[in-house]
Amino acid sequence: MRAFGVAKEHTKACRSPVNKQKKSSYPATHVCVKMGKRKQKKQDLSSLTKKQKKHLKEFGEQHPFHDNVTERPEKTQVMRLPDSPVYSGADSDEDDEDEKPSAYERLLSTLNHAEQDSEDEESDGDDDDVEEEEDLVSSNEEVDVAAQSEDEDEDRKVNGAPANSADEEPLEGRRKGVEEDFTDQVQEAEFCLETNLPDGEQEGLEKAEQCFEEDTFVKHQETELSEAEVKMISEGSKIKTQVKWPRLGTLQCVSTLERFPSVGQAPPMPLPPFHKALESNWRSLNRSSQPGVDGPDLTDLQRELLRLMGSYRDVYFPDCSPLTEGPEVRRVYCLHALNHILKANSRVLAHNVRLKEAKRAEEEEIRDQGLTRPKVLILVPFRDSALRVVQTFIALLEPEGKKMDVSHKKRFRDEYGEEPTDRPPNLRRPDDYLAVFSGNVDDHFRIGMSILKRSLRLYSPFYSSDVIIASPLGLRTLLGAEGEPRRDFDFLSSIELLVVDQADVFLMQNWEHVLHVLKHMNLQPLDSHGVDFSRVRLWNLNNWAHHYRQTLVFSAVQEPQINNILSKHCHNYRGQVTTKNLPKVGSICQVTVQLPHVFHMFQADSFKDQDARFQFFVNKVLPQFRDSVMSHTLVYVPSYFDFVRLRNHLRKEDVSFACISEYSPRSEVSRARHFFQKGDKQLLIFSERFHFYKRYTIKGVHNLIFYALPTYAHFYSEVCNMLQTGTREGVAATSLTCTALYSRYDAHRLACVAGAERAAHMLRSEKAVHLFVTGEEKSA
Repeated sequence: MRAFGVAKEHTKACRSPVNKQKKSSYPATHVCVKMGKRKQKKQDLSSLTKKQKKHLKEFGEQHPFHDNVTERPEKTQVMRLPDSPVYSGADSDEDDEDEKPSAYERLLSTLNHAEQDSEDEESDGDDDDVEEEEDLVSSNEEVDVAAQSEDEDEDRKVNGAPANSADEEPLEGRRKGVEEDFTDQVQEAEFCLETNLPDGEQEGLEKAEQCFEEDTFVKHQETELSEAEVKMISEGSKIKTQVKWPRLGTLQCVSTLERFPSVGQAPPMPLPPFHKALESNWRSLNRSSQPGVDGPDLTDLQRELLRLMGSYRDVYFPDCSPLTEGPEVRRVYCLHALNHILKANSRVLAHNVRLKEAKRAEEEEIRDQGLTRPKVLILVPFRDSALRVVQTFIALLEPEGKKMDVSHKKRFRDEYGEEPTDRPPNLRRPDDYLAVFSGNVDDHFRIGMSILKRSLRLYSPFYSSDVIIASPLGLRTLLGAEGEPRRDFDFLSSIELLVVDQADVFLMQNWEHVLHVLKHMNLQPLDSHGVDFSRVRLWNLNNWAHHYRQTLVFSAVQEPQINNILSKHCHNYRGQVTTKNLPKVGSICQVTVQLPHVFHMFQADSFKDQDARFQFFVNKVLPQFRDSVMSHTLVYVPSYFDFVRLRNHLRKEDVSFACISEYSPRSEVSRARHFFQKGDKQLLIFSERFHFYKRYTIKGVHNLIFYALPTYAHFYSEVCNMLQTGTREGVAATSLTCTALYSRYDAHRLACVAGAERAAHMLRSEKAVHLFVTGEEKSA
């Protein structure tokens, strides 16, 4: 028992304030006796008594009384403990008496009296022994937890999960990653606008400011709206006109205020003046993307788009193909965004000089800032898109023959670049697929950038950034939802330019994330974030920032959900411009299979009326394909909600079918394709998102049903051309069929598939069924 008493004194003396959170009166350095090691692993359970087994089961270790202590004590060692405040003996006694019981002590107090009595008998009824037991068990809890975590890690490795994926340390890492978006880091003083002065450039900035006095940028920022005008904008009063430009085609212009009329015929609108930092590089904008190719300074499309952007109207361009117009549009909106940021920062720096002079500061009031610093938000779907935007920024800012100072450039390339092994070498996909899914296709990211004095700072905190490049999912995790403790959206309060690039891809990801971001744009911030209210613009203080925000939306298709962005979430007092061009030739002309196309029109009350489509399909179309003769039928479903509804109905009706969606694992996809090709499954339900992300060729298709017309017009011809595999297998071409459903709310999709003239005739016709035949010189 002498060893047991020594252990008791040791545990009392070695209590650390880090583990026990108690005040200690012992000095930092003292002498401790190191006891023999207790055997915690590979114990012989058969040699234990019933009491010992019970204690081991309840506490996870043997009672100190049964420890095997070496006969020869080890040498005394000096141990250095963490520093703790020194108190007098009397104070420490009082503190010990007032201490709250630890969690483990509260746990012991919940045990029944019988167990406590038995433990008291085992420890000779001494209260000090119980206290010693608590101390020894608590000192060994960390070892048991560590051993348990090691076992759990081994289980995760066996099951294929990462070993470090629990709610322990990664939670702190995630919180730390979130906090990095808002906390100030190094280089903060260097890139701070309010504390920077343009050394030796005062005269240049004054001249630049005078040159920009007639710029639309300055007029747009300094325009003061009256409460009556704000009320007119909020009530939705709109004046619509149409004009035609050479390259953009038909433009639908919407203006809300009479003193800001809509755009006229091109080309009366001049190009906006560029900041002096861009004068030497903007003309070589397109040449940098194609080294060695002498191209024009700006293409016709870029010139017309830049004129519209320079007028600070909202612009929606739905003809932005990722193969042709996509790269041109990306370069021109980067030029416009960078021009906006440099002009805004130059005004702030010039006003810093003016405010430094006390007399001039008293005479005039300068308001040139928002409630927070971020001015531009660019939403892109993938990391590769963000990489190309940053590369365009650097190409526009970097002086000729000199290297630009870009911080964290290597980290950015590692996180946003593509690994050589990311893409299989034998991947064969269409060109538009390769254009969308090139590079790093991760869709969860966000990065802040600050620009000052020809230097670009990557990974800057959001409240110190000029531009934020993010995906909707990356912002969604920061914005949070109602009731979540960790959320912040103040950095979106003063966004002056919003760019939504590749909006059609967001439809294939999660459109709700885009709407969630738009709902949190230009809201009144909940915190001041150190802003100087004497320099905040009045329209920011009046919570009218959403009337001054310019929104640029680019998409490859024209969809009502994308149109909803401008009609419901954009309230620019300068109006909106949207291109309205209908294709003359539809994608049905690209079908190479001899195939009859039967279009069925059904009546619907609204665009959201999905019940009418479902009832028409179940009652009119599906019975024709229940016969075994009409097997090998592929049902193409664009909406995932319709996909789930149709799948549940077929299960209820006990129909032989298989289904493939974007959520299906690879093994399930392989089985479904195999059973469908062999004819074991009569129907195959096929989601549009699966085709968008995979572009597989489904073999064995003899009959094709479009539950709704596809979002992308060229998907119609791609899926129809899958029927070529049926003719190769010996199936007669005359037995192939194609059926499509549409309503009057599918007018634009129908025009893209059948052509504008045919679509107009089909919508006005009294007949509900129309037939076209491809693969022949004449079509009926």
